[in-house]
Amino acid sequence: MIRADVAGLAYRGRTASIGFARGPFIRLRAGENAARTAGSPSDEARALRDAIAASSEQIAKLAAAAGGEAAQILEFQVALLEDDDFLDPILAGISEGAPADAAWSSMLDEQIADYNAASDEYLQARSSDLADLRDRVLRILRGAEKQAPRIPSGAVICADDLPPSHFLEIDWSGGGGLALLRGSPTSHVAMLARARGIPMVVQLGALPNAAMALLDGESAMLELDPSAEQIALFERRREAHRKSRASARAILRRPGAIWRGERIKLLINIQRVEDLDHTDAQYADGIGLMRTEFLLSAPDGMPDEETQYRTYDAVLRWADKRPVTIRTFDAGGDKPIAGFTPQGEANPFLGVRGLRLCLARPDVFKVQLRALARAAVRGNLKVMFPMVTVPTELEAARALFGDVVADLQGAGISALLPELGIMVEVPAAAMAIADFRSSFFSIGSNDLAQYLLACDRSNGALDALVDPLHPSVLELIARTAEHGARAGLPVSLCGDMASDPRCIPALLHCGLRELSVNASALAQIKQTIDRISHGGADG
Repeated sequence: MIRADVAGLAYRGRTASIGFARGPFIRLRAGENAARTAGSPSDEARALRDAIAASSEQIAKLAAAAGGEAAQILEFQVALLEDDDFLDPILAGISEGAPADAAWSSMLDEQIADYNAASDEYLQARSSDLADLRDRVLRILRGAEKQAPRIPSGAVICADDLPPSHFLEIDWSGGGGLALLRGSPTSHVAMLARARGIPMVVQLGALPNAAMALLDGESAMLELDPSAEQIALFERRREAHRKSRASARAILRRPGAIWRGERIKLLINIQRVEDLDHTDAQYADGIGLMRTEFLLSAPDGMPDEETQYRTYDAVLRWADKRPVTIRTFDAGGDKPIAGFTPQGEANPFLGVRGLRLCLARPDVFKVQLRALARAAVRGNLKVMFPMVTVPTELEAARALFGDVVADLQGAGISALLPELGIMVEVPAAAMAIADFRSSFFSIGSNDLAQYLLACDRSNGALDALVDPLHPSVLELIARTAEHGARAGLPVSLCGDMASDPRCIPALLHCGLRELSVNASALAQIKQTIDRISHGGADG
């Protein structure tokens, strides 16, 4: 929606990341690449391989610097560059006389069109990754500047869409914001923006050029070439937001959150040990979810037992006596790992992923279980398995874990079998929750909603349908919480719903008393619970 204003224009989109940015308006376009002169077929094949190697190196450096889930996102591109089945037809075209850039571009354009036209929503969502890969290799082939463009500090960056690798190439240390003509609040780049506190608004539609912009991620508004009055109003909104955040942080320092006389445990989600450096992390009741997939993205390949043990040990030492829930490798789906996850699955979201994959690869899984068993003696460790569908999967993992502990103890190595639980993210598991011999349950609301509503949460065209507050989603959350209450077993929720203030009343009414959130959302969620406990909406 566009409206005329005093001196400029204001455009409303959709919020992807809350925050405020005021600065130069910089438009990024997929510019035309310079022409190049083709050589012989052997020269062209060599040029393409060199460009692919350089691209792979760039992506690997970005992944290593970013770490965590950002590194996992880039694995899709790396895996494709290493796929001979993908590259062979391109090299065949070059051998028949096609220039390297034309052969590469033709194949990628065809793949992008196929992905966009696919009925499978996962494939549709990967088209932007392919376009990013296409353009990166073309830039290198055609001798274009290999470094990221220089962007003024604090700029509001405008693009049609922005691949994760481009986001990671930008220096955000001076602030700034992101305004996308298309995009989705559930995209990979939106996740990165939220993690770094960069305001982001998507689905703004066509925008004119401008010299300056105001980006309000709270109200999803972009104002171009604003008047003095618009700037003053913007600064008042930004100051109100700052004061609200300060108030929330003051509440964070108080004793635990209370709702209707019951203590609500607020834990945090982490990916790396470095996430514990967040200033608010110290106020958490523990760690409700530690993702371990980032360990698989290390540049030197699969992590050995000692590397994993040191990581888990560091987290448990930080937590002291507080609980730490570590999730075993949740690879697959939108997190492909070269050399680990299967290639060529028609629908990876419904394929061999999570615990299914780990049970199929005991050589990798046992290494992780050994490291976890050794770390269990250090603190209050819980281990949960992702993508569990039937009780036999949990029992198979339990048996394997027990064997690992017995082997370690038999060798004189200190080891314990920790409490074992499951992620409740497959609707079948939620429906048959009483059949699982689990010590605790953690609801993964992102995948639960995705599978229940038959909508890829990364597909922006389906945003209106991917509603975490849909009655069917809340019914399964309540069903799981009710079973936990009857059986005396802890039930938490660690998906995006827990970090969304608008979802908190519904989650409390569903019976949840443990929420695991991003550290950056901890203060706001505690403030939300405090507000509704003292007569606020839905209290």
